[in-house]
Amino acid sequence: MSTQVMTGAAERQRPMTREEKRVILASSAGTIFEWYDFYLYGSLAAIIGAQFFSAFPEATRNVFALLAFAAGFLVRPFGALVFGRLGDLVGRKYTFLMTILIMGVSTFVVGLLPGYETIGWLAPVLLIALRMLQGLALGGEYGGAVVYVAEHAPQGRRGFFTSWIQTTATLGLLLSLMVILAVRSWTGEQAFAAWGWRVPFLLSIFLLAISVWIRMQMEESPAFKKMKDEGKQSKAPLAEAFGQWKNARFAVIALFGLVAGQAVVWYTGQFYALFFLQNILRVDMFTANVLIAWSLILGTVGFVIFGSLSDRIGRKPIILAGMVIAALSYFPLFQFLSATANPMLHKAQQSTKVVVVADKEQCSFQFNPTGTSKFTSSCDIAKALLARNSVNYSVEPAPAGSATKVRIGSKEIEAYELSKLTGDAAKTVPAAFTKTVNDALGAAGYPMPGVANPEIVKMSGFFDIFRAQTFTLVAVLTFLVVLVTMVYGPIAAALVELFPTRIRYTGMSLPYHIGNGWFGGLMPATAFAMIAQTGDPYFGLWYPIVIALASFVIGLLVVPENKDRDIFAEEPTAEPAKS
Repeated sequence: MSTQVMTGAAERQRPMTREEKRVILASSAGTIFEWYDFYLYGSLAAIIGAQFFSAFPEATRNVFALLAFAAGFLVRPFGALVFGRLGDLVGRKYTFLMTILIMGVSTFVVGLLPGYETIGWLAPVLLIALRMLQGLALGGEYGGAVVYVAEHAPQGRRGFFTSWIQTTATLGLLLSLMVILAVRSWTGEQAFAAWGWRVPFLLSIFLLAISVWIRMQMEESPAFKKMKDEGKQSKAPLAEAFGQWKNARFAVIALFGLVAGQAVVWYTGQFYALFFLQNILRVDMFTANVLIAWSLILGTVGFVIFGSLSDRIGRKPIILAGMVIAALSYFPLFQFLSATANPMLHKAQQSTKVVVVADKEQCSFQFNPTGTSKFTSSCDIAKALLARNSVNYSVEPAPAGSATKVRIGSKEIEAYELSKLTGDAAKTVPAAFTKTVNDALGAAGYPMPGVANPEIVKMSGFFDIFRAQTFTLVAVLTFLVVLVTMVYGPIAAALVELFPTRIRYTGMSLPYHIGNGWFGGLMPATAFAMIAQTGDPYFGLWYPIVIALASFVIGLLVVPENKDRDIFAEEPTAEPAKS
């Protein structure tokens, strides 16, 4: 056995020093806080829409609220460029200290911001500006925290050390859910909608103060100090990282061979699972959030387990295995979720034949990530209504120019063209069509809104998980989180090891935030469009499956295994052609 291998084994077995614990605590505490801030808005989007866009009808205000939320995702890659460049120029510590201040102050101000009724149009303008500041800060925070921890980690333990950062997104989501549930229970629903929603935002100031104080005590990373002392800093990190193919190729490899697949598995296991429970299976918000919270509590330890394991067997085997297992298991897992959470709905999907008979030229692919597109044809209206009711339907061709019909069992219902309705008909015809379709679905066995469904899962409290139905759902959701930990636990170390110190912050941040902000962030909208297009409530799962398998193939062929790389070295030590 070589001296290097013996040294690595001894390094992995020794306990963390006090200084190493402080480094991880400083980075993780701040990043948990950043994710807490970011998720608060997503969880409270409907209430915020009512406060800041009250001049518009309910449907329109919800669209604007989602647009403001989407703005935070869309600007994340730009934050990665801005703060990544600063991190490589002035240092890791001060840059990600800056990001937490921007994020924290923006979040606190949201809690104080007057609504539309008080200051008019200035309220939504300021809200969107604050959301964009939060997104920019988050784009710089993750790269800074990961690089800072990795450059403090001893050789052979980078996967273990950086895996603590990977827990922060999950813990931030969990913390935001717990605070919202607690405040909602304390204030009551009416008071929470009126003013209680501000409390979680205002409480963030205490988290900000603690996080800043901890980070102020820390020193700059040793790798950056060594590079600075030797005078090897990059004078133009953006141009060097993305303008030179020898470096830019690693960003491309990172995006398509690692991050895209990791992003869709992560968003499926945490965000789409919650979306699926609430919007497809129609589980109430409290129950869905508690089920997800328990799965996060039980599964989060996997980040550290797989991060540590990657120090022994490599990053690639674990990340790629997580992608493959996810791709192979999503269909049976989500069908089992459906059968367990809402048996009545699942049975109706299997046994009730519903057909949309339409001129396919009138049918659009209803991809609507911002909520601003309008679908007015009779085909689109019929499909959207059935998709919202989680109906399993097929599509049959009709003669060109003919009106769309919905066939439920032996009953046939003609849809309408919204653009042809005027006056009172614009209100009465859509309402009548919706009622007729819903009545027919209810008669055919589908559980409909407002009608009692004793089989659907419903929790009365946070600890109400020891029944067969809830326990089974938590087990399945926890397995989905474990898949998340497989792909996400080692990803930070894998990205850090792809880039030299002089452009590391810049180089790794952009592919990470494009992959997670765009590939992952667009998943719910894409999945719904795919469901509406085909009539299959599970068809949207092909989006993460195809991307995960594509990343698996690309990663297997071109991503290097760098777990033993000396990241203090100026250039990467592995070629991307190695598998």
